[in-house]
Amino acid sequence: MTTAVTSSPRETMAKLHRASEPDVLKPLLERATLSPDSRSRVLGHASGLLADLRAAQAKGWVNQFLQEYRLNSSEGIALLSLAEAFLRVPDPETADLLIADKLGEADWRNHTGRSSSKLVNMATWGLVVGRVLVREGDGGPLRRLIARSGEPFVRQAVGAAMKMMGEIFVMGRTIDEAMRRMRKPDHKGFTASFDMLGEAARTYADADRYFQAYVGAIDAVGRDPAAGHSISVKLSALHPRYEVAKWDDCVPALTEMLEALSVQAADKGIALTVDAEESERLEMSLDIIGTIAGLPSLRGWDGFGMAVQSYGKRARPVVQWANDLGRTMNVRLVKGAYWDSEIKRTQVEGLDDYPLFTRKAATDVSYLAVVKDMLAAEHIRPAFASHNALTVATIMEWAGNSRAFEFQRLHGMGDGLYERLVREQGYHCRIYAPVGGHRDLLAYLVRRLLENGANSSFVHQLADERLSEEEILADPVAKIASVGGTRHPSIPLPKDLFSPGHRNSAGIDLNDRVVLETTRKAVTTPLAAATLRASDGAGTVTVDDAITRADAAFPAWTRTPVEDRAACLDRLADLIEANRDELMAICVQEAFKSIPDAIGEVREAADFCRYYANEARNNLRSIELPGPTGERNTLHIEGRGVWATIAPWNFPLAIFVGQTVAALVTGNTVVAKPAPQTPLIAARAVALAHEAGVPRDVVILVPGGPEVGAALTSDPRIQGVAFTGSTATAKRIARTLLEDDARAIVPLIAETGGINAMIVDSTALSEQVVADVIASSFRSAGQRCSALRLLLIQEDVAEHMIAMLSGAMDTLTLGDPGDPATDVGPVIDQAAYDRLMAYRDRTRSQWVKTLNVPPGTEGLFVPPTLIRIDAIEDLNQEWFGPILHVATWPAGKLVETIRRINAKGYGLTMGLHSRIARAAEVAEAEAAVGNLYVNRSMIGAVVGSQPFGGERLSGTGPKAGGPHYLYRFCAERAVSIDTTSAGGNATLLSLDEGGM
Repeated sequence: MTTAVTSSPRETMAKLHRASEPDVLKPLLERATLSPDSRSRVLGHASGLLADLRAAQAKGWVNQFLQEYRLNSSEGIALLSLAEAFLRVPDPETADLLIADKLGEADWRNHTGRSSSKLVNMATWGLVVGRVLVREGDGGPLRRLIARSGEPFVRQAVGAAMKMMGEIFVMGRTIDEAMRRMRKPDHKGFTASFDMLGEAARTYADADRYFQAYVGAIDAVGRDPAAGHSISVKLSALHPRYEVAKWDDCVPALTEMLEALSVQAADKGIALTVDAEESERLEMSLDIIGTIAGLPSLRGWDGFGMAVQSYGKRARPVVQWANDLGRTMNVRLVKGAYWDSEIKRTQVEGLDDYPLFTRKAATDVSYLAVVKDMLAAEHIRPAFASHNALTVATIMEWAGNSRAFEFQRLHGMGDGLYERLVREQGYHCRIYAPVGGHRDLLAYLVRRLLENGANSSFVHQLADERLSEEEILADPVAKIASVGGTRHPSIPLPKDLFSPGHRNSAGIDLNDRVVLETTRKAVTTPLAAATLRASDGAGTVTVDDAITRADAAFPAWTRTPVEDRAACLDRLADLIEANRDELMAICVQEAFKSIPDAIGEVREAADFCRYYANEARNNLRSIELPGPTGERNTLHIEGRGVWATIAPWNFPLAIFVGQTVAALVTGNTVVAKPAPQTPLIAARAVALAHEAGVPRDVVILVPGGPEVGAALTSDPRIQGVAFTGSTATAKRIARTLLEDDARAIVPLIAETGGINAMIVDSTALSEQVVADVIASSFRSAGQRCSALRLLLIQEDVAEHMIAMLSGAMDTLTLGDPGDPATDVGPVIDQAAYDRLMAYRDRTRSQWVKTLNVPPGTEGLFVPPTLIRIDAIEDLNQEWFGPILHVATWPAGKLVETIRRINAKGYGLTMGLHSRIARAAEVAEAEAAVGNLYVNRSMIGAVVGSQPFGGERLSGTGPKAGGPHYLYRFCAERAVSIDTTSAGGNATLLSLDEGGM
């Protein structure tokens, strides 16, 4: 096998994983370049394939329908959204709302009569009529006609259309139906790789169901091995926690299951291919696949294979690795299935670079380079999955007369591309054929359509009549060479995500097993003696002395230029990141943070520093205001004096730093009190602030309990308080600040808790809901002020979702927070434990699900518990731990449900899961909360992107990490000067005659 790889494949993978795009692409461009003669022949072949494709598109009404309603149009998006959700909605009322939402806003009339297909034009008229129906009031003539007829024919018609779409892209509801369909004349000469499709398993029951489906499919296909069909297996469907952090559990379990399936397939004489997964799972997948490939019992079986995604930077060494396994491997090369989600994940996690290419043409270059490697490999039987005529023609050119490979395409796409090649030229093509109920597979369908309908995809370009054949068949190598292999300009590196504002904080790739193990060792190393002594003199200063020192330091600090104060924050952010391991270790060992939560703490603290520094530079300067001639009006923004910042134990670094640096950069001095449970992390943060250049008397640490907080807030020299904690404590502070009539009226910034609810309707995807509920409720042992406390599920789908949620809870691991496998650690202290456990005991009869703490586990563990309540009104208190309450709500009562939540008086966070855009608009209008989250988890607010903070019983505002936060720390002073007091308006008198 001839490649540019010189080290072992695994070593090369590690080097390439997040390497810069130009560096990765340089050898790929050389490998994929065609000679002028080859390019000429390729264009000739590709032109003929284009003609075949266009002829096939003109034949089928489905192809014409999809061509008429493209994915870059509002109508195409509406249809896609409807298809994704409609068949899983069991209740007519919500189904009608979904139809109205998706059909009601698009301009269907604009498509009337435009297609050459009568069926397409008939469907368009149906959409036009449907739009009229769903947009009419209750008294409209068509609605009255429906009422008289007694037939909900719009709903029935939409349901039939969605099932028809499902049939186009799904080979069969059962494996037997799929195999019968493959025997029809339109599939003559083709074979299939059947995928018993499902999204990733969320529960062990899901995984077992998928495993049994694969067993049944192998048995069915094995009854006719001569047909040449095969099976595709998705590992993430076989284990609900297919994650690097769970390596020691999931890899052996998946290896055992894949071995069983492989042995069965070998006995039946059929092939089995392991599907590609997200890049974060690649190393796990290779370990599993490598073990199966080396089994002596399978040595004589040539049917084992794997998929490789060319959009990944590691595609070439993965293929070399497969070639080096010591046996023949079937390798399916695909462009890639998770591109958009991998881009977002890399940005969210703040990693160095992307694991994939950011330009579609770069993926095509990678694909061609890997094609050449595979054709040259000794131990690989290649399969090339593509709908791109240029790619197919290039493969034919390089393969010459050889037919020792196969093409592959997705069922329902690429019709016309391969028929002539298979039936007249002897090429082999396999159809990747999903099997299963249409209701369960529509999420898959939408992903496939989005990938192939994206603006940069060949399928989309083929349908665009404005593009010439020359443009469609443009050389991807030339495209990438012309830009020097650089990233797409609209996809910045994660560190530049917030540019030109502040630099994004750096994350850790916890999906790299080596990095994860290094991090585990760092956070579990016993804390240094200096740290344990709560360095920097913490605990030796009294509240009175601290305020006296800070008060004396205020005049000089507030006169310090804002640029210099901001520079201190930037240096502090750098120091926080430089001391990341130590800070994470304190968070894990003192506050019982899990490793992901600990890195989140460090990143958020650094983000607060850089964000507030940038905001201060831009917004805290004096402003010249307009006024009459002869007068100068200026608004100055100044510090107020000494601020008390009182931080919680649940975010002992991030919130402690955020509150403190906001006060500092606005020109105030600070006396900072951490929670009594977490003094060490605060002491280290203050020490770093001093190292960053903040004078020692400008920020002073005063650890202690409630008595220290009371002494701080009652001192009349305190000119402002920033507090995060309970609502009851915030009210006590407010009363303290007002009870002394002689005291100045000073601001209180309070961030408090809430009874945070998530509303789920019947259009929501249950797998996504469950994942977001688990994260929102049980991550950080439920000890986040934003955590989900009350789950409200539409009653029509409640039992199914509750059952899935209960199963997902079974996958959680309770244990040492320094162990990467731990999902739920201990609660903070004995008082919290006793309070939560007493409440659990009182509600025992209402438990839907609870977990057991593993024997011998050290710490104060409150088992994650799901409690059923009858009504929203039954929960009137925030339970700050891994306890989730669930109730139901009736269809059509969204507004009423939100108002019942509002009536509880809290207003921190609320979640909504719905595919109805109007539902999100209703929630946005009605929800009286500081942070509303739609179709995502309710935790993890990002500085500068999701400013955080509540209202009413949940806080005073302004929102932390937002553009208005700093102003609350400031005093505004207006100065007006009469410039004519010296005897005249010199400016006015000196005007020339320019206006004449």
